[in-house]
Amino acid sequence: MNGFSFHLYLIFLKVRTSTLKMNKNIAVLMGGYSSELDISIKSGTMVSHCIDKKKYNPYCVHILKGKWVVLEEEQEFVIDKQDFSVEINGQKIKFDAVVNVIHGTPGEDGKILAYLELLEIPHSSAPFYQMALTFNKRDCLSVAKGYGISTATSYYLNKGDLINTAAILEKVGLPCFVKPNCAGSSFGISKVHRSEDLLPALETAFHEDEELLIESFLDGTEVSVGVIQYQNEIVVLPITEIVSENDFFDYEAKYHGKSKEITPARLSKAQKEKVSQAAKHLYNSLKMRGFSRSEFIFIGEEPYFLEMNTVPGMTEASLLPQQAKIAGISLKDLLTDTIERSLKQVF
Repeated sequence: MNGFSFHLYLIFLKVRTSTLKMNKNIAVLMGGYSSELDISIKSGTMVSHCIDKKKYNPYCVHILKGKWVVLEEEQEFVIDKQDFSVEINGQKIKFDAVVNVIHGTPGEDGKILAYLELLEIPHSSAPFYQMALTFNKRDCLSVAKGYGISTATSYYLNKGDLINTAAILEKVGLPCFVKPNCAGSSFGISKVHRSEDLLPALETAFHEDEELLIESFLDGTEVSVGVIQYQNEIVVLPITEIVSENDFFDYEAKYHGKSKEITPARLSKAQKEKVSQAAKHLYNSLKMRGFSRSEFIFIGEEPYFLEMNTVPGMTEASLLPQQAKIAGISLKDLLTDTIERSLKQVF
């Protein structure tokens, strides 16, 4: 390297170092401890790629059982859990904010957010209590009912309870759905058509969770409604209609192309207004923050609430990024708005 080239190289290093110092350090959390680990890593990787590198320094933080690490240039650097910092090549890095992309525990159920809030590190999600409430399907449905939102008839069952199949079916009827209470991406969910299939469905669901939710079948149009904070407003995104090729919107339908996702949904004006109001009412009533995606099924003109997803997928196939795009909001702009709002959090 001649003298002139070396001089240019020193200028490049100086500019790069200056930029890194000026930009905010953003931890993108992905992984988790549930069956949704791989999906979360895909979502988190997409988010890290879409974050504006001119404003922020994104770091992929893998939260895995037994290790929390930053993945940087195919190397792993261990997170110091005392202050949620990391040392990379001799430099200690503290994070100015966190973008939570952990589907399932410990991200979507609020556990890691409680830890971050104790350390006074701002994050993109709702407060930990709201996250825990919405992640628990049974609790969320109970609260939704209190706010006048329609739901399916349901039966609760815990591992170790006496299983009375006759009592269950008398209440919810056939067909019915058996769901793990705290799980996502349709893991462990079964649609039961015959009474003899109920016990195997319960066993499948108990592999995911010790608490189950058994619901009556709602035969109608299924829609997904994204509600987000954007530019200091609560925004209802264009509604997506779900048409599954399978018996219901299961894992294969969601991630292996076995469904049609129609945005905007084919709804009447009255249906659109009613479900938009219900989703926004629930978002506000639960004091949510950040992203949400609520699922409803229409019976006639009435939307019945199924669940709220507070860490929705962020892959190319995911619904919320598709809805935002149709609304004219790029993922890059959405993330910038989210990060800037997070940085203003007061503890």
